[in-house]
Amino acid sequence: MVTTRHVGSDFLHLDIGQAPAGGRAAWLADRLRLAIAGGVVPVGSRLPATRVLAADLGVSRGMVVEAYQRLMEDGHVAGRGRGGTVVVALPVAAATTAVPSDAATAPDPAGLFASVPGPDIFDAVRTIRARIDLTPGVPDLAAFPRTAWLRAERAVLGRLAASNLGYGDPRGTPTLRRAVAGWLARNRGISVDPAEVIITTGVSQALGLLAQALREEGITALGVEEPGSLGVRQHLDNWRLDTVPIPVDAAGVRVDVLAASEVSVVMLTPAHQFPTGVVLDGERRRQLAEWARAGGLVIEDDYDAEHRYDRPPVPALRGTMSEQVCYTGSVSKLLAPALRIGWLLVPDRYREAVVAAKRNADLGNAVLPQLVLAELITSGTLERQLRQLRRRHVHRRDAMTAALARHLPGATVHGAAAGLHLTVTLDDDVGDTELAAAALTRGVKVQPLSWHCQRPYQPGLVLGYAANAASAIDEGIAIVAAAATALR
Repeated sequence: MVTTRHVGSDFLHLDIGQAPAGGRAAWLADRLRLAIAGGVVPVGSRLPATRVLAADLGVSRGMVVEAYQRLMEDGHVAGRGRGGTVVVALPVAAATTAVPSDAATAPDPAGLFASVPGPDIFDAVRTIRARIDLTPGVPDLAAFPRTAWLRAERAVLGRLAASNLGYGDPRGTPTLRRAVAGWLARNRGISVDPAEVIITTGVSQALGLLAQALREEGITALGVEEPGSLGVRQHLDNWRLDTVPIPVDAAGVRVDVLAASEVSVVMLTPAHQFPTGVVLDGERRRQLAEWARAGGLVIEDDYDAEHRYDRPPVPALRGTMSEQVCYTGSVSKLLAPALRIGWLLVPDRYREAVVAAKRNADLGNAVLPQLVLAELITSGTLERQLRQLRRRHVHRRDAMTAALARHLPGATVHGAAAGLHLTVTLDDDVGDTELAAAALTRGVKVQPLSWHCQRPYQPGLVLGYAANAASAIDEGIAIVAAAATALR
């Protein structure tokens, strides 16, 4: 009598017989991802060696290696040489779908898009549970370099003098200001004295500090891009600055419209405009320089500037217009928003007022994270992190463009050359807020393009891809497409 051996693994009770033909690696990766998300395989634990798991399942080692590689690309596991393959982060969906402690007061998904977005709209969006989150502005949090951060923190603490634990310079620690000056020179073409760098708690605080300095000069309105970031507009509104929409086309901001307006200050994202993704071209830069030399001031938010894929890096305006440009950036999209570390460069005439506003706000950023970030920059770790992220983002961007072509072939895709999101415009009569609401009821978060417009504009969606695996991106776009079909 011949007996048939059951091929499976004690680890997670995996049964290879359940895997679809031709899709074993994807099946195994999905089973491992679910186990990590559910805490069955916790962060810090080690997966079985590929040879061992392959033998248990009766498959080739290459198939298991491919499954592990998928998890590595998603940032869930990391190879540690002789230490094996270690779980380093939960899937983002596991973190974002956890029931919040204030779930009883969470907003109703059906009503979220029913009116003009209020000042708490982004808090409300974060509170609502969704299986797949494609909202923009969310970096790959699973890719945060935890091991490198801990190593840098130990190095900093090992040489930190007791005096460094007291109150410091409100502009930031000299060590980080030197490191940021070097980073900007290497990556953004900006030559700046470290003494001119002001460390902030992100771009949002930088805008608040500038708003106070501008109001001291009697400035109560400034131009903003149209379409342009709703969050930036809300922040400026909070500081009682009126926002005048200046249209953006395929070449960037319309400088002729800016010159014809009555504003003397304009807020721009020239390297990768949010949300359209266009780059301010050479002729528009020349026109903008003429406008600024005639007395205008540019606030340059270097949004997503480092994340370029299909073209060379675009130089920052600040590099050639230092006395006409206030420049701000952060590590929120490069490392994590939770660090709350950014920087601000201002023309000489504004520096004293901005530093005073920073001193009055918080006496300066927390010192220890500043020193750790400086260590990451000067050691080259941050640049290695950027190179790794670029490779991962290209893979996920390509997955989203392919999914859009497959599931929403009538949509026009914008901004694929850089950044962490794509914008799509829709040619049919489906409203983008209605589509966003319908997608959310099906478990997918997206942002309507109309949220970022002060004037009527073609309906569309702003879709983030950095924080999701390719499989989740494809599924999410398919669900959005199904929602669009149901609305027609």
